[in-house]
This record gives sequence, C-alpha cells and structure tokens, in this order.
Amino acid sequence: MTSQEALGAQHLLPLAQGTLRYYDRGEPGARPVVFVHGVLTNALLWRKVVPTVADAGFRCLAPDLPLGSHTTPMRPDADLSAPAVATLLGDFLTALDLEDAILVANDTGGAITQLLLARYPDRVGKVVLTPSDSFEYFFPPIFRPLPKIARIPGSMSVLGQLLRIRALYRLPLLFGWVAKRPLPPAIAEEYLGKLRKSKGVRRDLRKFLRTVHSRHTLAAAEKLRQFNQPVLLVWPPEEKLFPISLAHRLAAVLPDAELVEVPDSYTFVSEDQPDALAGHIKRFAAAMAD
Repeated sequence: MTSQEALGAQHLLPLAQGTLRYYDRGEPGARPVVFVHGVLTNALLWRKVVPTVADAGFRCLAPDLPLGSHTTPMRPDADLSAPAVATLLGDFLTALDLEDAILVANDTGGAITQLLLARYPDRVGKVVLTPSDSFEYFFPPIFRPLPKIARIPGSMSVLGQLLRIRALYRLPLLFGWVAKRPLPPAIAEEYLGKLRKSKGVRRDLRKFLRTVHSRHTLAAAEKLRQFNQPVLLVWPPEEKLFPISLAHRLAAVLPDAELVEVPDSYTFVSEDQPDALAGHIKRFAAAMAD
C-alpha cells in the first residue's frame, strides 16, 4: 500500500477559493475526523494515523491546504491570509456537510484550527491539538523571520531552489526539529518538491506567510474561552518548537481540555509516535459517543 492509498480515495473539491484535493477513508456515514496539517506539509503527514482511526469506525478526511505542499494552486485572486485559510477549512466542512466533526491538527494547522473555532465553531464536535502555533508563537521564534522574507520579491523562488539540497533537510529550519528521525526521502520530496516546481504554489504560500502574526492566535485564544466542546492536547514533553508550556496555557484557557504527554517525539507526533497518537484519538473520540 502506498502512502496515498493509506489515506483513502482521492477527491477534488471545487470551492470559491479554488480546487482542494482531499483524501477520504472510512464509512461515509461514520463520525468524521478531519486532519489538518501545517506549512510545507500536506495530507501525507497523517498517513500513519488515518488507517488505524478509520479501522476503528470513523470517517477520516485529510485535505491538502494551500500551505506550500499542495498540488493544485488556488485561484489567483483567492484570499489566503491566515484567517481566510481558516475560512477555507470551514468551507470544506460545509461543502461536504460534515457535522460534529473531530478536528486533529498539527503545527500551523493548529493555529488555523484555533482561528476556525474562534469564528465558526458550529460544525466542530471536538478537537485534538498536537504541537501547534498558539498565543505569541505564530510562528515560533526560529521561523519568525519568514513573514518578512515572504514580502521580498522572488524570495519563494529562491526558497524553492534551496530545497533541492537534501543536506538541508535535517537542519532546524526544515525538518530537524519537527521529527526525531529523518523523514523518508519520498515523503520529504512530496512536501518540498511542489514549491520548487509550481509558480502557483509559491504564490499561494507567499500570500499566507505574509499574514502570519501572533495577533491572530492571541485573539483566537481569548475567544477559545467560550469554546465548550472537549479538546485533547497531545504534546511531547521534549518538544522543541512549541514548548509544552503552551499546551498548559491552552488547557487553562479551554473550558474542557485534557493534556496527555507523548514521549520520544518532536512536533510531528504523527510521524514519531503514530500508534500512540492514533490510540489517543480513538479513546477520546469514543468517549464523546458515550
């Protein structure tokens, strides 16, 4: 089974902002679990988790958001600011008529999910947040120059060419601090190759990066105080980019939050500890059904 096959059937969904590719695995009528990735990754981030969760009786959906590793560029006039990508995720839920959805998010996808919860919480039944941007960490310090770099003409083309150099992949600025062990080369290429090859993908990423600012996540955090659905925080104690103190702060803000620690992992818990993450998702999702 290929990594894509593990995610299920591939579909293309026309939305106002453009065409969104997503994967769908599980029974159509089952409770939906929507997996939300971050910048310079795509649905493949969840390839080790989706099969286990789908086999437990859930419908797993994993969209490729326009964050630099997507296949189909959005419309040239599409608003892809951070709040607008949260709206795009909400439009995805609405277009597929997904109600009482369980959102599972990581990295930048966690910030997008928080913005969604602050603005359009109605279709969300619960949330699982793995290490994610939050509060003043949007981006974390090591990536904070990116929004300024994205404003420089041609910067995304330069970045795309630099990503040809595989020796850079294990540096903290790429995958060195998000996964404890090297990513499979084919997966790294799926994440980074599209930016190098597609002008439209570079345009979409530039639009998003230019708008990244902690004011969005700080404002969302205040509104999360009114989000009364259950939230599970799955966080490694040795996380480098998003220290576990952020998880404790989120737990203090959210009315119904549980924090569990997963050892031997960095940001990509779905990569480093997929079985542990899938187990926590299944337990938490089943508890909601009681």
